[in-house]
Amino acid sequence: MTTVIVVDDQSLIRSAVRDLLDAAEGTTVVGEAADGEAAVELARRLRPDVVVCDIRMPRMDGIDATAVICADPALADTRVLILTTFEEDEYVVSALRAGASGFIGKGAEPDDIVRAVRAVHEGGALLSPAATRALIETWVRAAPAQGSAPPSLEALTDREREVLLLVARGRSNDEIAGGLFISPHTAKSHVKNTMVKLGAHDRAQLVIAAYESGLLRPAADDPQRGRTGASARRGG
Repeated sequence: MTTVIVVDDQSLIRSAVRDLLDAAEGTTVVGEAADGEAAVELARRLRPDVVVCDIRMPRMDGIDATAVICADPALADTRVLILTTFEEDEYVVSALRAGASGFIGKGAEPDDIVRAVRAVHEGGALLSPAATRALIETWVRAAPAQGSAPPSLEALTDREREVLLLVARGRSNDEIAGGLFISPHTAKSHVKNTMVKLGAHDRAQLVIAAYESGLLRPAADDPQRGRTGASARRGG
């Protein structure tokens, strides 16, 4: 059973998400909060699998709450899913940098929200790899981090750099395995090791690291599929 805390300053939204997740098989809402401070307090007390969190809230916003939750060693197994009004909100990348595992729009279909919660809990990508890449590409190009040093890739082996590049281009583990002529199990191990070395929670964080480190440039051509960032967005 996936345990969830729902955080939103609008009671109507909280109730709708709670009812949706409680009705879904395998998920249950164990708590609700109306602001970021209450969310952090509740998360520390209940230690849920997933915190579904709004961005704009009083006292502490969703980005700051995400940063606190994701930095708490006691909540290492808790994932944050940002539920936002605008799927391409300017705050999304900031939330991902703070440690969120992904985001989804409040206008999404109910089944998509349930799937998003499950995907985050399982440690996978919230969106399809291509859609995640397209979104991060857009916002990393439009709103680069201010005053922060790019992540260092020195700890990665040459193979792990190759894997990171393929993850950032939207490849699944099976596609990485086929492209590098390795087994899917080995590809999965490389992805996991790369996450550990870069301090990434999931594949979305690896996409950000690839762009911020300069390993991959926004809108760069994809040599494997011969598609630009724009064409990838149309296909994703």
